[in-house]
Amino acid sequence: MTRRPGKAVLGGLAANAVLVLAACSGNDAAQGPTQLSPTGTRSSSASTGTTSGSAGAPDTSSPRASAGSPTTPATPPPTAPISLTMVMSGDVLLHEGLWATAQHDAERTGRGAMDFRPILANMRSVVTGADLAICHMETPLAPKGGPYSAYPIFSVPPEILPALKWEGYDACTTASNHSIDKGFEGLKRTIADFDRIGLAHFGTATTKAASRRPLVVDVRGVKVGLINATYGTNGIPLPEEAPWSVPLINTDKILWMAHRARLDGARIVIVGLHWGLEYDHEPISDQTSVAETLMASPDISFVYGHHAHVVQPYDKVNGKWVVYGLGNAIAQQDTAVTGVYDGNTARVTFVERPDGSFGVSTLEYIPTMITPYDDADPTGHPMRWLNVPQDLADPTYAALRPQLLATQARVRQNVNLLGALKRGVTEGR
Repeated sequence: MTRRPGKAVLGGLAANAVLVLAACSGNDAAQGPTQLSPTGTRSSSASTGTTSGSAGAPDTSSPRASAGSPTTPATPPPTAPISLTMVMSGDVLLHEGLWATAQHDAERTGRGAMDFRPILANMRSVVTGADLAICHMETPLAPKGGPYSAYPIFSVPPEILPALKWEGYDACTTASNHSIDKGFEGLKRTIADFDRIGLAHFGTATTKAASRRPLVVDVRGVKVGLINATYGTNGIPLPEEAPWSVPLINTDKILWMAHRARLDGARIVIVGLHWGLEYDHEPISDQTSVAETLMASPDISFVYGHHAHVVQPYDKVNGKWVVYGLGNAIAQQDTAVTGVYDGNTARVTFVERPDGSFGVSTLEYIPTMITPYDDADPTGHPMRWLNVPQDLADPTYAALRPQLLATQARVRQNVNLLGALKRGVTEGR
């Protein structure tokens, strides 16, 4: 990272419960601005709670003080609890319309053969405003220059990675049902591309040792553990030489990884799961069962998911928040299903408690909308990832106001399917 910075085996052994195999189709930080050092540690440019100047110094105008008499040291002011804000967004699932848009944008901006930054730009302030920002890179990356392919076997332009880094993401999950669409070689190439540009990743692994370690990052002095797993790989067998390369949802292993993260010093542990039934807003029983098991552990702080490609609800499970499905971040799915162009980014703020643990103080959903690709006029109607509340107020998008309002209403309804709004979840922007 370089910026400011059990028994249930889902999608694994046949004897265990398996999630539905469905192929993908065609805040303010409390302590001010932050940076992420080259070693992966965020450092804050704001005060750490100490004060400078003469506050608390002896009053030398007093005869007793000037005579050298002992004085009572001033009580230091209390240190404010640490507050960390994190954002997680849904599937980055590249189809032809997205990379065609990136080609047209590159012709205009002059940035290489493809420029994905204009597609992502409207959400950049949300991403860069977080202390930790996590994306989900669903598919393997092709060699530079291609060949590229989309559904059903994905191999997508690697130019997306520098754009995600520019967007402000610190890390991306990589475990999905498409992780081995191009075999172990494609998986290794994808991870090498992440490493090459200095964007952290978690989920898939190229070595057995790496597959057994959670990613632990330092965010403004607080270690955060990150774990990722998927329900399956669309029936594609795991590589014989590397069956550990794609982590399948196994609650025992996830709990073990979470405990290991704690032993490695993590004070917050976040689990991102690729799960659920595509195009279904309601979480299925496998999701709720896994959530119940994971959230019974004191080691896990927060669980969120992707894969359904539509927005799923937020809910409290065993007193802790689960975001079942964020929907798509960017995708161009060829389906009549309403909602695949809707999405949301979760923004969660953790605050330090008196005992040193961290709990969620605020949880927001930020509705997003993807503008569709127009084959007849791609330059006039490019794909864009819009921040719905922000862009409703922007005259540039006045013509899209009906669609933005419809997306906002659908996202709100689906986030609230299990009553999250009454429990304090709010819309952000």
